[in-house]
Amino acid sequence: MAKNENIKTQKMITIVGIILFIVKIIAWLTTNSVAILTDALESTVNIATAFIGLYSLNLAAKPKDQNHPYGHGKVEFISATIEGILITIAGLAIIIEAIRNIQEPHQIQKLDYGIYLVGFTAIINYVLGYIAIREGKKNHSLQLVASGKHLQTDTYSTLGIILGLILLYYTKIILIDSVVALIFSVILIITGYKIMREAISGIMDEADDRLLNNVVAYIESVRKPNWVDLHNLRIIKYGSTLHFDCHLTVPWYFTVLEAHSEISDFEKTIQSKYGESVELFVHTDACLDFSCKICVKTDCQHRKHSFINKLDWNLENISQNQKHGF
Repeated sequence: MAKNENIKTQKMITIVGIILFIVKIIAWLTTNSVAILTDALESTVNIATAFIGLYSLNLAAKPKDQNHPYGHGKVEFISATIEGILITIAGLAIIIEAIRNIQEPHQIQKLDYGIYLVGFTAIINYVLGYIAIREGKKNHSLQLVASGKHLQTDTYSTLGIILGLILLYYTKIILIDSVVALIFSVILIITGYKIMREAISGIMDEADDRLLNNVVAYIESVRKPNWVDLHNLRIIKYGSTLHFDCHLTVPWYFTVLEAHSEISDFEKTIQSKYGESVELFVHTDACLDFSCKICVKTDCQHRKHSFINKLDWNLENISQNQKHGF
């Protein structure tokens, strides 16, 4: 099950996050570097959000019930919002600490050991982030994608911090420590904002044009002659579950069983691409006279108009609540 895979991945993120936090704390205590403290503080966010993410994925994996007919997937958006807020707060806290360090510089020591330890955490973070994003996209989990992006951003910021520490190591200019911390605290704040923006979009059911374009392109590539027209397509995300809502036009002379068969075929085609977590609510329409002009069905014995041109389905015409014709 995809949801069980998500939970397993999130557990791994949580355990590794705790270990890496301990390593960074050791590096900070060893060096007394505020730049390394920046990395350690972000790791506290990693741990907090990992536990929040684990809770939300467990809740999202619960089956639908009477009080939650669409499931519990929306909790992933809430946890991602909290993660964004915590990242932003960590960035602000680091700015305060860096300014204090400029006013009262700390003595830096054993910087080479600190660089090695932090470098080790950067490698682990990147690999873990890659795994989280891969599994999140595979199973349509915003929580895992958000965690993965955060971990990889943490890697990039850690690499930048390492470069700054190397420069500090050779130049002995203490100010570099605080400057590096300030630069990457701003990166943290921007990352936190982006995660919050995406999560709030999900809560508000904002249209995901990238996902819609991907879905429409796939349907267009596999469309069948009996699928005369498709319109009013909408997609709502509930965590790892995607809810499709659309109108499918079929030949008017089809029996109820024949129309149902086409709907089942349509649903299986979508699920073969996007997984069993997809739910479809398909309304059937009967074709009208003007549909003949765009209908590619060649074995229709009831055609009233000559075929003129195939209408290629795209995001602009497939999301409109109207039947198409010339």
